Amino acid sequence: MKLSDKQQQFTKAIGRLIDYAYSKGYGLTVGDAYRDYRVHGNMGEKNSYAAAFSVHKVRLAMDLNLFVDGEWITNGDHSAWKDLGTYWKTLHAEAAWGGDWNDANHFSFKYGEHK
Repeated sequence: MKLSDKQQQFTKAIGRLIDYAYSKGYGLTVGDAYRDYRVHGNMGEKNSYAAAFSVHKVRLAMDLNLFVDGEWITNGDHSAWKDLGTYWKTLHAEAAWGGDWNDANHFSFKYGEHK
């Protein structure tokens, strides 16, 4: 599968996740999505704060900010994060949720061996 095809599948899945969140009464804002190689380095390079193999660099990840009853939820153990993470992983075979490794606001697709 071409990267652009996977990116389009990712974008559709993010749209479904956002729709799901709002249907549950949650609020969202967008955090990091694309991490520009000119700042963060190419895949495999560590520049700035981005991980060397961050899938944000290939447009297969998005961080979201979650609000419940108007309160910004920064606690990754909150049930709303778990709800979104569980739903996210049903949307695609390669969906990965950062809550599985202490980064609850991160939603991505795997790219090679990276998530």
